[in-house]
Amino acid sequence: MSDPSRKHDTRTIPREETQTHVRRQPPYNVVLLDDDDHSYEYVIHMLQVLFGFPRGQGYQHAEEVDRDGRTILLTTTREHAELKQDQIHAFGPDNRISGCAGSMSAIIEPVEG
Repeated sequence: MSDPSRKHDTRTIPREETQTHVRRQPPYNVVLLDDDDHSYEYVIHMLQVLFGFPRGQGYQHAEEVDRDGRTILLTTTREHAELKQDQIHAFGPDNRISGCAGSMSAIIEPVEG
C-alpha cells in the first residue's frame, strides 16, 4: 500500500530524451529476369505461389518480363528480397517446356534515389 504522505514525482522528461530514432533499412527490388525456357503459365503460377499475386497481376509480370527482359516483382528489405530471390531460384523447372533445366533467375538491386 502506498504512503499517502508521499508525493508522486511529476517531472516531465524533455521530448528529445523520449524519442527514439528508428533507422529504416534501404529498400531493394526483387527483379525477375527473362529467358526462353519458361512459359507464361509457369511465371503466373510461380508468382501466385511465391508472392500471392492474383492471376491477372502474374500475367502482367509475365508480359513485362517477356517484353522488357525484366520485371520488378517486389520492393522490400534486403533480407526479405534475398529470401524471395532464393525462392524463385528453388522453384524448379517448367514441366510445360521440354528441356527446361531449372528455375528462372532473379536479382536483387537497391532502389535508386
